[in-house]
Amino acid sequence: MTLESLRSELELELATLRSADLLKVERVLDSSQGSRVRLADGRVVLNFCSNNYLGLSSHPVIIAAAGEALARWGFGLASVRFIVGTQAPHIELEQRLSCFLGTEATVLFGSCFDANTGLFEALLGPQDAVICDALNHASIIDGVRLSKARRLRYANGDMDELQTCLREASGARRRLIATDGVFSMDGHAAHLMEICNLAERHDALVMVDDSHAVGIMGPNGRGTHELAGVIGRIDILTGTLGKALGGASGGYVSGRREIVDVLRQRARPYLFSNSVAPPIVAAALAALTLLEGSAELRDRLHANAAGFRAGLQSAGVEVLPGKHPIVPVMFGEASVASRFAERLLDYGVYATAFSYPVVPGGQARIRAQVSASHSSSELESAVRAFAQVRNEQL
Repeated sequence: MTLESLRSELELELATLRSADLLKVERVLDSSQGSRVRLADGRVVLNFCSNNYLGLSSHPVIIAAAGEALARWGFGLASVRFIVGTQAPHIELEQRLSCFLGTEATVLFGSCFDANTGLFEALLGPQDAVICDALNHASIIDGVRLSKARRLRYANGDMDELQTCLREASGARRRLIATDGVFSMDGHAAHLMEICNLAERHDALVMVDDSHAVGIMGPNGRGTHELAGVIGRIDILTGTLGKALGGASGGYVSGRREIVDVLRQRARPYLFSNSVAPPIVAAALAALTLLEGSAELRDRLHANAAGFRAGLQSAGVEVLPGKHPIVPVMFGEASVASRFAERLLDYGVYATAFSYPVVPGGQARIRAQVSASHSSSELESAVRAFAQVRNEQL
């Protein structure tokens, strides 16, 4: 294949995406993250598409902690952990996360994507089986593909099909059930109590990616395992520092000590990627201190989410039921969702449309995301904008 033919093929792929309204456009911000953001063209818009659930990305305590760490520990380590890339704050954060999550041990990764892609290959081989929820995050899917384990899949939340898969995998050396804690496009939580019961009955391990739950779900914000009452029964928890816990980057695997110890020896993204930067580590520590000291931000977040969801429903906007600050507004057709999102921006509301393959075909949606930093007036303005655009399209 010549360079010119390659270019022609790729240009055709991009043109096809563009004609189907599936081309992803990166909007440039000219401000920090917050309930309102300024776009590069100068418009200030309400932000309803960020994972900044607790509003900590620009919180003064977080910024101060990162600045102090920058001065004390430097910008970066230019090394992986086992060479010359481990500082005292890395160890402190791993210990604090273990205490917060109720696990035996924790190891940091550059991102939760790295944590998930490094996990399965290190623990599973051809004689093992991994059983996945059909709506698992792409990082779990990619991580499972990297392992040589047998792969089985059950329909989202279908415990009968999960049990069938466990029976099919009965001859495997190790059986691991992998699921999101909160499914990122729907906002609903996995049935962790039922999953744990089945796992114990069939001698299987349980892995949960809790990226959209850590810091905000459960009585103390520990995540879906706290919400479901199964702390201590989950073998592997993965999560991110890049959403509720400060919004930058960094991830972790937390769980059984022996599993974490093996990952330090064998997980390739851990062994061959730079350590998490010191300012991010310090900011995450400060975020945990804020979470453990007060439920104010968490309570405000859930009150905001409930009010926003109720407002949309009262305005006749179709939303998936739930209690999470992810509020999916459903359209079905990708082009309709895309045009709706563009029109929302004209009314000063920034929310992103998602369609296949990110969500199943025919289930295109706008994933509106609420933050503790949103004011009541901002939530009301967003509801009015959704209602106005809906009325225009009827």
